[in-house]
Amino acid sequence: MSFPLKLMWSVIGILVAIAYGLLISGIIRKVMARIQGRIGPPVYQGFIDLGKLLVLRTATHHGVMFYLAPIFRAAGGIGLYLLIPVVVGVPALENFSFTGDLLLVMYFMFFGSLGMALGAAESGHPHSSIGISRGLSQMTAFELPFALAVVALAASAGSFSISDIVMAQQGGILHWNLFTHPLAAIAAFLAFLGMNMYAPFNIVGAPQEIPAGPPTEFNSSFLSLMMAGRSIFAVAKMVLFMDLFLGGATNLLEVLVKTFLIYFWSVFVGAVFPRFRTEQSIRFFLGWPTVAGVAAVLLVMLNR
Repeated sequence: MSFPLKLMWSVIGILVAIAYGLLISGIIRKVMARIQGRIGPPVYQGFIDLGKLLVLRTATHHGVMFYLAPIFRAAGGIGLYLLIPVVVGVPALENFSFTGDLLLVMYFMFFGSLGMALGAAESGHPHSSIGISRGLSQMTAFELPFALAVVALAASAGSFSISDIVMAQQGGILHWNLFTHPLAAIAAFLAFLGMNMYAPFNIVGAPQEIPAGPPTEFNSSFLSLMMAGRSIFAVAKMVLFMDLFLGGATNLLEVLVKTFLIYFWSVFVGAVFPRFRTEQSIRFFLGWPTVAGVAAVLLVMLNR
């Protein structure tokens, strides 16, 4: 496929991913509201909020990095999505994946969060340093078991290519890494809870702390960029986990089913557990998830 055609399909994929992320977040908000005995907003509320924020303007004045932070967030999500094949074997849906793309994907997962941290530092809020330290500390903690799980999968497949890892899982459900590498799956899916930052790991954007969080500091089109970036980042992570552990997908319907189930895992946990304190969250990720990741790597090394 020629580069212009691939670029066109990638742009379409980005727009679809943003819409899917907004829709699934609306569904989850409705589910959480029902669990708590509320009616909740309509599932399309995210689209309304995004459109409203795009036409607003702000009179807030901070440093340059403050305004670049939402752009970093959106760029991180878009870049992550473009490196992940959605459906392996379909050129229009493979995006710009290449040999060794898994290594670059792991770097891009930091990109948006680091940009937001730099933006918060110039927000002028007296508690911004607390939020930065909380967020980056937890991010470092959950990235450790996830990185160990990725190393185990790459060592088993003999490649850091996401497409190669997907192809190694073909042959039926029992060939999925979810079942052939259960320790790596445990480490990664526990780390996924921290990546989505639902309870009990919403130590930065918890509902109790929203008045001092990014939705207050950023507004108008800056907040719309944050919403779009968060939506596509969530979709990119779901597609990545689908490729790494659920055998990838052969069509878009399979993508929707698998990614929804992956996302609902973190929502289910968040609905039944209260929020951890920062030190509890870090202690959790450096505990059993990291142990499972180390064991997964050792097991692969022993079986080679």
